[in-house]
Amino acid sequence: MEFQRLLEKKLRSILERGKSVLLLGPRQTGKTTLVNHFQVDKKFTLANPKDRLRYEKDPSLLTSEIEYLAEKIGDRSPLIVIDEVQKLPILMDAAQDLIDRKRAQFILTGSSARKLQRAEIGINLLPGRVMPLRMDPLTYLEAPKTSSLEDFLLEGSLPEILLQKTVEEKIELLEAYVVIYLEQEVRAEALVRDLGGFGRFLELAASESGKTVNFSKLSQEIGISNSTLIGYYQILEDCLIVERIEPLIQSKTRKKLSRAQKYLFFDLGVRRIAAREGRIFSREQLGQVFEQWVGLELIRQIRLLGKQDRLRYWSDPSGPEVDWVLESYEAYIPIEVKWTDRPRMEDARHLQTFLKEYPKAQKAYVICNTPHPLKLSDQITALPWNQLAEVLKD
Repeated sequence: MEFQRLLEKKLRSILERGKSVLLLGPRQTGKTTLVNHFQVDKKFTLANPKDRLRYEKDPSLLTSEIEYLAEKIGDRSPLIVIDEVQKLPILMDAAQDLIDRKRAQFILTGSSARKLQRAEIGINLLPGRVMPLRMDPLTYLEAPKTSSLEDFLLEGSLPEILLQKTVEEKIELLEAYVVIYLEQEVRAEALVRDLGGFGRFLELAASESGKTVNFSKLSQEIGISNSTLIGYYQILEDCLIVERIEPLIQSKTRKKLSRAQKYLFFDLGVRRIAAREGRIFSREQLGQVFEQWVGLELIRQIRLLGKQDRLRYWSDPSGPEVDWVLESYEAYIPIEVKWTDRPRMEDARHLQTFLKEYPKAQKAYVICNTPHPLKLSDQITALPWNQLAEVLKD
């Protein structure tokens, strides 16, 4: 069984316009499966050590091989895939040259932006020639219709995990993901020397997912320096494991709005295993994870729609707070997340406060377990979780 990915249409459109694509996403989100839907002329897999060593010794070999293929095809530029390009970023220079001379079109895939972002590499792909795309885990719109909200909260949304038939199989794969990828590959790429400290950080970062981060407090708890802790979070962000959420701090009346950042683990199943949590959650825990799921879904759907909206949160430590705020050029849309099937105006009281303080906000939403949408007031609507996409339609 394969999932119909909403990103495929966008990728196809970009390629049809003759442009190349840099497709980044965490491991096992389905990049290879998606690329296999396209008729490519040549694929270079840098995850293979033998191939990687060959081009590492002589990067010009890539150009020569593609030049030969271009001559052989003749009437069009060949479509080339370079998989795991971050493992040998020097090849980006060859890709840029071939794109500039219209000798090839590329799909460049990677599971980390860390090495591609390092200034010493000197990558300078021509603006407008290589379009960046992000491959995320499945949205609820792409997942099997049989998937429940509890499935998403406990097992996550990675395609391979959702394909497994038993809970035991899902747990086995998730544990392998955490051990093999998070604890080994991410740690190795970051050249982490304090293995124990990084392991403790990883578990705590998963446990603290969705909460405001107090770096000083966490550094004392883990036993590493403040700067090291900040660096570790940057590693996870560069490796596409966490999403960083900035607070909304503009206000004419509130002077003490929180300025702390939040981080969301990219997949809730991976988060649960990394945090060493079981499958039995209290109502409070379900509410916290549900809030994270809504945040992740909003981020993913914003990317798929190509919108310029940004996801933020709003919190006055001495007063009200709103779980998520969609910020666009025109308006704010505040969103509260409640683990309830009977939403009431009491659940929306902080939304009312927000609407009064920000004239740019004309409407607000409570996302919950209600089976049908409810109008709580002229400006506030309660939506079922599986109608979350309605928030982004305006």
